Amino acid sequence: MAFIMGSGSGKVLPEPSKNGCFCLFHSVVNFKKQEADGEECKEKRQAWFWRRRSDRRAFRGGISEGVGDSVHLEEPVTSPNAKFRAKFDPRVTARYEIKALIGRGSFSRVVRAEHRRTHQPFAIKLLEVKGQEGHEACQTELGVLRRVNHSNVIRLAEVFQTQHRVYLVLELATGGELLERVVSRGTFRERDATKALMMVSSGLRYLHMLGVIHRDLKPENLLYYHPGQDSRLIITDFGLAYAERSCRVKDWAVRTLCGTPEYLAPEMLARRPCSSAVDMWALGVITYILLSGSLPFDQSSRPRLFRAILRGSYSFHGDSWRSVSTLAKGFIDRLLTLDPERRMTAEETLQHPWLVSMAACSSNKNLHRSISRNLQRRARHGPPPRCPSSAPGSRISTRSGSTTYFKG
Repeated sequence: MAFIMGSGSGKVLPEPSKNGCFCLFHSVVNFKKQEADGEECKEKRQAWFWRRRSDRRAFRGGISEGVGDSVHLEEPVTSPNAKFRAKFDPRVTARYEIKALIGRGSFSRVVRAEHRRTHQPFAIKLLEVKGQEGHEACQTELGVLRRVNHSNVIRLAEVFQTQHRVYLVLELATGGELLERVVSRGTFRERDATKALMMVSSGLRYLHMLGVIHRDLKPENLLYYHPGQDSRLIITDFGLAYAERSCRVKDWAVRTLCGTPEYLAPEMLARRPCSSAVDMWALGVITYILLSGSLPFDQSSRPRLFRAILRGSYSFHGDSWRSVSTLAKGFIDRLLTLDPERRMTAEETLQHPWLVSMAACSSNKNLHRSISRNLQRRARHGPPPRCPSSAPGSRISTRSGSTTYFKG
C-alpha cells in the first residue's frame, strides 16, 4: 500500500551519463509481512486508489530506479522461483534463509529473509549492477548507508558484492508508511503530527551533520519500524542522496535536478547551488500534507507545478485549515521559504515552539476526517491531465544549463 501525493509521473532523475547509465538504486522501501487475516488482506488490496495507475505502468516498464511497484502480498520463494533463488550468492544463503519475495523492479528484487543463527528478520535487496559506472553509482548509496547509525534512519546490516550483483541486508520495516498510519488510526491531532515530525527532524539533523543530503524526502520514504504505537519512524530510500565531500557547493552533483516533482525546492528548479535546505523544504511539504491531506503545490501539469513552487504560491485556505493552529502554520511558513538561507534547519525545527510544546497550545480537534476526505477526493478524481513533458517515463536533466525532457 502506498500513498502517492503528486501530480507528476514519478521521480525526476539525474541526467544519465554518456554511457547511458544513471542511478538505479533505492534504499529500502516498504516491506510488509503477509497478513494471515483475510479481512486485513482485503483492506490492503482496497488501498489501490492511493497509488497512481500511471506509476504502476511506469514501474512495470522499467522507469523506476529502484524496487518499483510494491508487492502487497508476499510471494513464497518455492520451486517456481527456484531460478530466482539461484541468483543469490552462496555466501548470502549460507547466512540467511530466503523467505519470500516482497518487492520487485526491473533492476532489483527485495526478499524477506531470516538470519539462520539469530532468526532475526531482514530485508535483502538484490541489485543487478553492470559496468563500472553502475558500480560507482551503487557505491555512492552504499557510502551513505555505511556511514549512518541513527534510530530514525534505515540501517544497513551488511553487504555482499559480486562482479554483477550487490546484496544489501537492511533492517525490515513492517509498520507501514507515514500516511498509512495517519489514515488507519482513526484519530489524528496536531500532537500526533509533532511526534512524527520530531523523529523525522532528528534523523535529518543527524544526516545533515554528516553532510548527507537526502534529496527525495516524502511520506512514502518515511516508514514505521513496527505496527505498534511506540514505533520509531525511519527515513529510507537513499537512492538519490548526496554526501558532501567538501564545501564546494557548486559541485555538479549538488546542482543536479532530481527527486519527486511536488517536493522539489525552488533553488533546485532554478538550477542554483543546493544544500541540505532542500530537505527542509520537502519537510515543509510533508507537514502541509500531514495536517490537511492535500499538497501545498498542486497543479494540473508539471510546468504549472514548477511555476507555483518558484513563486512559493500556497495558502492555508479551506475547511481543513480552520482547526489548525497558528503555530503549526508558522512552522510550515518557516520551511516553505523561498530563500534557503532563511529556511529553518533541522536543528531549528527541533527548537520550534510547536514541536517543543508538542502542540500543547494547539486545538485538540481530530483532524482525521478532513485529512482522509482530501486524500480520498484526490484519489476519486484520478491523476490530473499531463502535458507531453510530464508523460510517464520522462526525466529532467539540467547539467547542460537548460531543462530538457526526454523519454526514459
